[in-house]
Amino acid sequence: MRDCSTNRAGFDRVLIAVAATFLAVSATSALAGQSDTPRASAAELAIDAAVPRPEPANVPPPTASDFRIDATASVPDPAKTAAPAPSTTVPDPKPAETVTAPAADTPKNDAPKSDTATTTPATPAPATAAAPAAEPVKAASSVAPADQPVADKLRDMLASKALRTFDRKGERAAVEKFYSAREFAPQWTQAGKLTAGAKGVVARLKDAAADGLNPADYPVPDFAAATSPDQLADAELKLTASMLDYARQAQSSRMHWSQVAADILYPEHPTDPAEVLANISTAKDASAALEGYNPPLKLYKDLKAKLAELRGQGEGPVVQIAEGAPLAFKAATKKQPEAAPEDPRVPQLRAKLGVTENPDDTKYDAKVAAAVRKFQESADLKPTGVLDDKTVKAINSPKRDRQIDTVILNMERLRWLPRQLGVPSLNNAYVILNVPDFTLKVMQGGAQVWTTRVVTGKPGNHATPMLTETMKFITVNPTWNVPPSIIYNEYLPALQQDPTVLQRMGLKLERNRDGSIHISQPPGEANALGRIRFNFPNKFLVYQHDTPDKNLFAKEERAFSHGCMRVQNPDQYASTLLNIVMPNDKYTPEKIRSMYGRSEIDLKFPTPVPVHITYQTAFVDDSGKLQMRRDVYGRDARMLPLLKNSGSRDLENVVAHANPSYVRPSGASLPSNVAFNNDYGSSGPSFFERLFGGPSVTPPAPVGRRPQAQPQQQRRVITR
Repeated sequence: MRDCSTNRAGFDRVLIAVAATFLAVSATSALAGQSDTPRASAAELAIDAAVPRPEPANVPPPTASDFRIDATASVPDPAKTAAPAPSTTVPDPKPAETVTAPAADTPKNDAPKSDTATTTPATPAPATAAAPAAEPVKAASSVAPADQPVADKLRDMLASKALRTFDRKGERAAVEKFYSAREFAPQWTQAGKLTAGAKGVVARLKDAAADGLNPADYPVPDFAAATSPDQLADAELKLTASMLDYARQAQSSRMHWSQVAADILYPEHPTDPAEVLANISTAKDASAALEGYNPPLKLYKDLKAKLAELRGQGEGPVVQIAEGAPLAFKAATKKQPEAAPEDPRVPQLRAKLGVTENPDDTKYDAKVAAAVRKFQESADLKPTGVLDDKTVKAINSPKRDRQIDTVILNMERLRWLPRQLGVPSLNNAYVILNVPDFTLKVMQGGAQVWTTRVVTGKPGNHATPMLTETMKFITVNPTWNVPPSIIYNEYLPALQQDPTVLQRMGLKLERNRDGSIHISQPPGEANALGRIRFNFPNKFLVYQHDTPDKNLFAKEERAFSHGCMRVQNPDQYASTLLNIVMPNDKYTPEKIRSMYGRSEIDLKFPTPVPVHITYQTAFVDDSGKLQMRRDVYGRDARMLPLLKNSGSRDLENVVAHANPSYVRPSGASLPSNVAFNNDYGSSGPSFFERLFGGPSVTPPAPVGRRPQAQPQQQRRVITR
């Protein structure tokens, strides 16, 4: 048994070892700080001092029994730096135990403090494996305190399954993600007041009629009446919903084209709710950003301007101008001053014709006279600038209301077209054919390059379809492969009456091994397709082509074909297109005509040219005048009631999958005494290949019998 002096000496050795340990740790930490971390500034130290630190445990001073030092153990290096502290060993037969710092959440000990208690440093040592770091401080919310109650309500509303504000696929998820990223802070208000972005969105929604839309479809909540967090949150989501509705319908239309007719096919370009939210919320001008979802096409912008003129910039009740004495403005001359007669009708006239300056002024001044002159030009009246009874009757005519409806319908149809009509690599070249105007135009660089008259399909089962496709090649000296609808609906009944009719027409009849038939007409002057066919393969099996029957181009309305489009000047059309896609080859109409013969020649396009078949009963011509055309296919009559009732259902969700009637043969029997040319077998290209002469594309199967594939005639292909 050791005496007290011996015990005292042992305890002194323990204290020396502990002190050496602390010195080593301090030296190591200092070296690490010098090598890795720059000296903290006074501001940084002040910030560090403000950060809450874990409280050390209030424990009694250690005793000798708390330490069992192993003579062979080395002091651990908690900082694990490149410059380790020297190891300190204390000889002792007892095994060592690792000394760890108390955890931050160690309960306080109520034992009295002692002068020899462990000292708490001003700044805790860096966390080590033996001393884990304190939990990170939670970042403060970015939501302003005044908006936090609204944010809480938004969080609850978006989490609720009862919320029906967003019921479209993908829309609610996008809205939830958008607000979650904002910690559910409101987008349209700050401290209950409308933001600049909200004011822009509200202004655009209220002015939706300027783009041919119905403001009633995009209700604007009354933020002024929203005084509680619940009301503000509800108004917030309703404005977001109206904004998304506007963007979607401005870009993609209020109805799907399949509701109008089965022979319409345009590429879809729906809006992405997440993109709309990101775009509008970050835009400097939210109103302009939201307006940008309308078509960027000049065709659309021209009609929008005419719509404003027709409405007189006003959306109120229809104002009838009273008849009276003629009003005429006379500019000042050297001999007499300006003459601007006064009349009580002038304020109404200003409102009707969109003269916003001095709206209550009764003077028939220069600006009013100019507005009258502009109206007279649009109404096919002599542009005198004099308000006479004839002009008054035209201003009051219900015809203007019909014109407004027609312009709106055509603006709506333009939403179906692609946002980019042309090919950038070809200086935005494209072909556009307007069926009611019976006109084809080649456009490039935003200007008309060439135009010609066309013959289009007859109303009813032979209407020319509306579509967007790409022209891939031109065929000179084409073979006419008669479409199934014509075979079964027209030629077979004719053969019942006269079995020799096809031979007399120069048509070739073959029977396939499966019993189906194929009728074709070889190349030549009398070919129904003329000398040139313009190919843009599509599911409706229509194309543009020449014709031997030129007399129909002299008629004003030219709806006479089975659906394909006959071109008046095909050689000029071909050379125009070829000079766009192959400018180095210097094609001319004469060069095209030199290829006429008995064998097919395909001229492949290195870059396909977009072709847009449209139906514009209202458009603005090159002189800036509004042109109206007859609704030859009844498209306007079909669309108008759908638009009038657009608020009752989500129209653009309806999608039809039917094909046009002219590719549906009704079926007819073939007379037994009809002679066949049996030099074709059942193998070979598909009907679609024979029709267009290009790569095989499977068309939709028509109802009834369909001709089996037939081999293609020998052809020459020219590519660049």
